[in-house]
Amino acid sequence: MRAILRGALFVLLAVCQAISGGHTSAAERRLPIVFVHGNGDTAALWITTLWRFESNGYPRELLYAVDLHYPQARSVNDRPQAGRSSAADVMGQLSETVDSVRKKTGAERVVLVGQSRGGNTIRNYLKNGGGAKHVEAVVLCGAVNHGVIISDQHLIGSEFNGASAFMKDLNSTPDEVVPQVRFMTIRSDNNDKFAQPDGRLIGLRNVATGLGYEAPELKGATNVVLAGVDHRETGYGPRAFAAMYRFITGSEPGTVNIIREGQVELVGKVSGFEAGAPTNIGITGAAVTVYRASPITGERLGSPVHRSATGADGRWGPMRAEHDAHYEFVLEVPGYPVTHIYRSPFLRSSDILHLRPQVLGKDDAAAGAVIYLSRPRGYFGAGRDSVLLGGSLPPGIPAGVPTVSSVKRTFPADTQHSVIGKFNDEEITARTWPMHDNHVTVIELTY
Repeated sequence: MRAILRGALFVLLAVCQAISGGHTSAAERRLPIVFVHGNGDTAALWITTLWRFESNGYPRELLYAVDLHYPQARSVNDRPQAGRSSAADVMGQLSETVDSVRKKTGAERVVLVGQSRGGNTIRNYLKNGGGAKHVEAVVLCGAVNHGVIISDQHLIGSEFNGASAFMKDLNSTPDEVVPQVRFMTIRSDNNDKFAQPDGRLIGLRNVATGLGYEAPELKGATNVVLAGVDHRETGYGPRAFAAMYRFITGSEPGTVNIIREGQVELVGKVSGFEAGAPTNIGITGAAVTVYRASPITGERLGSPVHRSATGADGRWGPMRAEHDAHYEFVLEVPGYPVTHIYRSPFLRSSDILHLRPQVLGKDDAAAGAVIYLSRPRGYFGAGRDSVLLGGSLPPGIPAGVPTVSSVKRTFPADTQHSVIGKFNDEEITARTWPMHDNHVTVIELTY
């Protein structure tokens, strides 16, 4: 049915173009958009961005998020490293994805949107992978377009070093962009941990990076500055969505809110880690059990609403979800702790609701119970944000530029406790689970 609807959609677009004499705006053409996540991340981080596009009438069939197999960059780009990828590796996967999307949709050209390292991948594909002829527009969000440091002493051989051969090649043209492709960059004013004049936030205190707050900008691009946003919010936040929608379509979005869908279906993938680095390769034999949870206490409300075991592709689901329901996802993966993930209600469907087990941190095993508060689409800013875990500000959130997306607190194991995790307007109640049984809790923020 989806294939029939997709075909009908493109027939309709072709008819409209013929009637108008072949001249249509970007908004009318509705080009496919391929979203490329950042270093160590997954396609799942684009969920709310995709929902905002859908809420403004952009067809779901034209929105694609690539899931890079080995998302974390090598320490030295041209030196093999287990569990990590070179710039050429991820460029090749992006190229395959664009070819697949063009074949599925019948579109000659696509739009690419990249976050952080995703910007390197997109620029490499356009300049060195033959991608320019397949791409109409590019949006780079918090991209490390000039590296995170320019140095002959630090990060030697890394693709994130502005002095590397890789980065010099990307920036070798006078305008730093590729002809015939429209470019936009989105950056923070001064709140991006990877665009700072001092290397303190990348572990190089009192070392000058040779860069400034404007490092994500490119000559020849439309460069947009969003005040106060952090590194991840340059791509995954509502203000970033408004900027990219305006650039891609040529019109203002009707809303930056996510409009509730009539019927919600969720599908995803379970992945893990290799050689200490996260992967997006599906795990066989993982068990996913989902309970509806009380928004007040976090306790389970009845029997499981979903159970599934992953096959060779690591996929779980499909699961029908209720708009007003909070959920506990119990993830059981051999070799990892049993992970209890508590989530807010889902307003729309998604096929990229990916799950990874929580890796235990230092001293976790000796604790009675541990709860992590995770914000995948942004960082926690002390003073900027209201962040509470168990009624107080959790430890590990430094003042100044937001730099951490996951914090934790420990609790006694004598009995189960209800613990509230709060970030600004999003509030989720979870339950503690005993570490002596190899269980850990994650409160995962969505919005």
